[in-house]
Parts: sequence; C-alpha cells; structure tokens
Amino acid sequence: MTGQDAVHADGAMLDGNGNTDAAQGVTAPAAPRTPLRVVFMGTPGFAAVILRHLLEWDGCEVIAAYTQPDRPCGRGQQCRPPEVKLLAIEHGVPVYQPLNFRTEDAIAELRSLRPDVLVVAAYGLILPQSVLDIPRLGPVNVHASLLPRLRGAAPIQRAVMAGDAVTGVTIMRMEASLDTGPMLLQKAMGIDINDTAGDLHDQLADLGGRLLLAALGKLADGTAVAIPQDDDRATYAAKLTKADGLIDWNRPAAQVHAHIRGVTPWPGAYCTIQREGQKELRVALGPGRIGPLRSDAPEYEVAAPGTPGTIVGLVDEQLAIACADRLYLVDSIRPADRKPMDARAFLCGYLNACECDGGLAVCV
Repeated sequence: MTGQDAVHADGAMLDGNGNTDAAQGVTAPAAPRTPLRVVFMGTPGFAAVILRHLLEWDGCEVIAAYTQPDRPCGRGQQCRPPEVKLLAIEHGVPVYQPLNFRTEDAIAELRSLRPDVLVVAAYGLILPQSVLDIPRLGPVNVHASLLPRLRGAAPIQRAVMAGDAVTGVTIMRMEASLDTGPMLLQKAMGIDINDTAGDLHDQLADLGGRLLLAALGKLADGTAVAIPQDDDRATYAAKLTKADGLIDWNRPAAQVHAHIRGVTPWPGAYCTIQREGQKELRVALGPGRIGPLRSDAPEYEVAAPGTPGTIVGLVDEQLAIACADRLYLVDSIRPADRKPMDARAFLCGYLNACECDGGLAVCV
C-alpha cells in the first residue's frame, strides 16, 4: 500500500490513475451500539445533501450544525439563510453561526458539545488546530475530488474544465493545512463528455454522503485506516471568479467544450461579439457540442472560418463558432440582460444575418 492508493468503501484499492470499479455502490454501515455524537460544519447545497445523509442514519446523532452567517445576496441584497441552516432547523438541530474561531469563547462553545466526530463539508471557514483537536475520534472532511489531485475550493468545476474523465470523493482526516490530511476512504466516478459541473455537483454530494457514513462506521468500530497523501502528486483547484467564464476560442474545441461545461451553472460561459459598426455585445453560452473540422466547413454551407472566434453561420440549426481545430456548435445564446434565444433567431435579430451567409462576426 502506497501513498498513491486509497482504500475504497468496499475494501478495493483505487490507484493514482482512477482504475477501479466505480459502479459498485456504497451502502450505509450497520449502526454502532452507541450512536456517534456528530457536530456538522457546512454551508451550501453540497453540504446540505451530506447533512441529510447523517440525519437519516441511525448510527449518529447530529447534536449541532455549524454554518456561515446569513449573508446578503441577489440584487435586492436580502439575507438568505444557508441551505445547511434551513435543513438543520427543519430537523430540530441547534444551529451555530460564528464569524470565525479566533476567540476562545467560540472554541469553548464547540468544546462544550463534546462531539465524537467533527464532520466538515464545504464549510468555508478556516479551522485552527485548537478546533480540530476537540472531537474524540477526530475531524473528517468530505472532499469532491480524488485527492491529492485538486485540493482547494473548486474541485468539481476544475475537474470538468481540465477535461478529466474521472473524478470522485475522498473522506480524509483533517489537518490545519488545506486538504492535506490522510485519506480514510475514496471512491471514483466517471465524467461523461456532456456532464456539467452542476450535474456532477449533485452526484458527488450524494456519493460523498454515502461514503461518509462508511467512514464513520469504520471510525466507530476501530477499523479505519488512514493513508497519507502523496504531496508530489498534489494539484490545486482555485476558487472560481466571474472572469473564469470567458471563453478562449484559440483552444481546440474539446477544451472549449470542457471549459463551458465546467463553468456551468456558475459563473457561466461568455464571450463578447464584435459587430462591424455596432457596439460590442456580451453573450452567455450554454454547453453545445463539438462540430466538424474547420476545413470541412464549406460542406455545411457556412463560410470558411477566419480567426478562432469567428461566427460562421448555422450547422444543424446551431450557431457555429470557429475554434483552433473545429467548429463549436451552440443551440442557445443569451445576450446580456436578455432571455435565451435559439441560434437562428440570434443571427437574424442581432447580426442581421437571416440568410446565415457566414463570416458574420467575431466572438472574443
């Protein structure tokens, strides 16, 4: 057993290339004789799915839910409670929302709960060692990647953007440094050529919840084995910003497709269309499909592509945009502050090209 391997919930090994039977299910373990006292820490929808798995398992009692403070969001800047808070209240679980753990009062309050395990999933706050030392069986984290690949804030999106064929979930013991702790369990899952980050988010959250229960069962009965990560193989998944949505048409179409899928639904893919004699137009694009080679464009009665980013017309009623090697075909376009529209309507209404004669504009 090496640092490049991780133990599966079913006892199998997952090597560094993701070679395993990812289709095998993960079932909830038998409940320990004495339910574990669990303090849960998480904030968004991903974490709420995992919390629901804990609430439905007889092997633990969720004695508290920690989540980030309510924050203003949306154009009206109305405060919206985190999804973890809403779920916890629904189930009668006490909710705590400290700004941080820099004060002794916040740490003492957590210590007074006497948790057996601290479960953390997409919490969004840094936990000092004084917090990690509190639970009797240790703190565990649910991370949506096959560690040590894609440590950091956005592993789901970055896996799709990179064109990965496999991703997964890792349950690890937490350390003070970011996502470096030894791995308890790991499970792989394939990424389809058309999966978006949103699609994987829901699947990985469910897988993470089921895998977490398997890990907690092993912690409870003393059979958990923690495998150190190989730091030499670590990569980092930086948090996404709105700027990550900008499409680079100079890349091959397969990479453009991966990029658009990875930023869907947030921050969303976009480019700016330069129209002769008119102001630039920013448009949002959903995932499309990889089209024919640029050299085959005339066979589809569209203009021969110029520079990457050139809108050359319609192929199968989809907007055809030139990439480095092929055309990329999009069937839905949303101009800034407008509703989505189909490709033909966009060409006619915004590019004055109802006949789709190609070479119409450049998207940058």
